[in-house]
Amino acid sequence: MDEMDLMKKLRDVPSPGPEAYDRARAALRTAMEEPVATVVRPRRWFSWPQAGVVAAGAAAVAAAVVIGTSGGGVPAGPSDAAPSAVEAPLVKLAAAVKAAGTQPGDASLIINTKFGPDNEPDLYYTLYTDQGRQFTGDSAKTLVDAVAKGHAEPATPYDGKVMAAARLAANGDVDQARTAMITAANNALGVGLSPAEADKAWAAAQAETAEVFRKVGKPVPASRPRPTGKDLENLINNHLWSNAEHALFANAADAEVRAGVLKLYATIPDMVVGKTTVDGQPALTLTAPPAILGGGADVLTINADNGLPIREEITSAEPSKRYVVNYKAARVTLADVAAGKI
Repeated sequence: MDEMDLMKKLRDVPSPGPEAYDRARAALRTAMEEPVATVVRPRRWFSWPQAGVVAAGAAAVAAAVVIGTSGGGVPAGPSDAAPSAVEAPLVKLAAAVKAAGTQPGDASLIINTKFGPDNEPDLYYTLYTDQGRQFTGDSAKTLVDAVAKGHAEPATPYDGKVMAAARLAANGDVDQARTAMITAANNALGVGLSPAEADKAWAAAQAETAEVFRKVGKPVPASRPRPTGKDLENLINNHLWSNAEHALFANAADAEVRAGVLKLYATIPDMVVGKTTVDGQPALTLTAPPAILGGGADVLTINADNGLPIREEITSAEPSKRYVVNYKAARVTLADVAAGKI
């Protein structure tokens, strides 16, 4: 059972509230005995219909980022060092995306097609509005029905926080945005806190994790000491990658959010940025550092001209399972969607 299975079960029992729910999900990721792969997101996967399932590489688990730690508190790490060969193309692309601006409309439509180990396609539609509401469906018809009837899903504090962090990065304060994105679900790792405060935050997160397991009827994992050194760095980086991906996959058609995510990705040490083509279009591949993925692999392919996601290829560590997700994003109006114009 992975994180998504556990959280699905958690939805069936009374929740203390959306903010606690989001903190529990993040605590589950960071405090379990083994790394938790977020390879089966129930929604927010873009799709790219013409980009087939053929994948050149493996792609991994829950992702993110970190920079160094010290013997005192836990910093998020500087992002204002001299641009590296990896950083430069993403920073340049982010600037171009920001300058181009967001297309007209009042919502981002995301259509995703996920191919799991059985190679069967799983289609999902997500509409994220500029007001922070979300509509979903497993077909164009069910999405249209949801919008027409006003059946929006409740906005969560987590969604608002990852969007705000991405916008903050897009508008220049990348250091503050890094911290905001890393801690969007919680600050179980104690980023920016004193050692005593960090220990307290870690203990609280493990307590929430225990409650998650109790709610779904699973044995509660033994508590662990707060990670330090390289282990801590990898977990911080994992949170940055994962939370930034969440913002991108929910709202990529918003240029400001997309530009901010690209700038945050540019701060990830050891991430590999490569060049490729997809259906004749220039594209970039973003390969997360293996150390932050718990033994899996995650390769995100984006359009080299506009930064829109094209494909994600994920391979979990244990057991080894491969997923390919194709993405498509567009700006739309709620009125058009309600009228069936998708």
